[in-house]
Amino acid sequence: MAIRIETENYIIRDVCFSDYKCFSVWEVDPEMTRYFSLDSDRTYEDVVTEGFEFKGDKNVLDLTITRKEDGEPLGRIIITRIDRHSKSLDVTKIYVGGSKRGSGIGSEALLGLMKYLFEERGLQRVTLDYYTGNTRAADLYRKLGFVDEGVARNATCKDGKYYDLNLMSILRDEYFAKYGTAE
Repeated sequence: MAIRIETENYIIRDVCFSDYKCFSVWEVDPEMTRYFSLDSDRTYEDVVTEGFEFKGDKNVLDLTITRKEDGEPLGRIIITRIDRHSKSLDVTKIYVGGSKRGSGIGSEALLGLMKYLFEERGLQRVTLDYYTGNTRAADLYRKLGFVDEGVARNATCKDGKYYDLNLMSILRDEYFAKYGTAE
């Protein structure tokens, strides 16, 4: 099933091959990847290989955030741990690339994604995590209604070093209580 989520300013859609070029630039930028589990020697070929692996996995969605007016790729969302029985999934990675970080794109995209997941797909639970110390992400997630669940110690590895991940979730009832949308 093809994904197409529209927000006021953006479209979130399935990744297409040409998007990998943008991802490969963004995903080696040290400032961009500071809080991501992406090794510093990542290449364009690594990004493409990962993308093709995602396409073959029914429990992964690989999405691109684009500007509505011209389709320019602005960021990426990777969803994993899709559990159809429990109606839950994990937003494993969400980012806005290049100079557009910090402009509200990620906030609008994540809110649009949540609206789609809870209102259209009927999900019960959405989880995500962030590196300890990434206060910008933590503040955004809390503002959007995610609740702290705890810390997974040494849960991820980057360039041979282990990092803790702070776990968060938002439940269906919490989403509807916060955004006042009728079921």
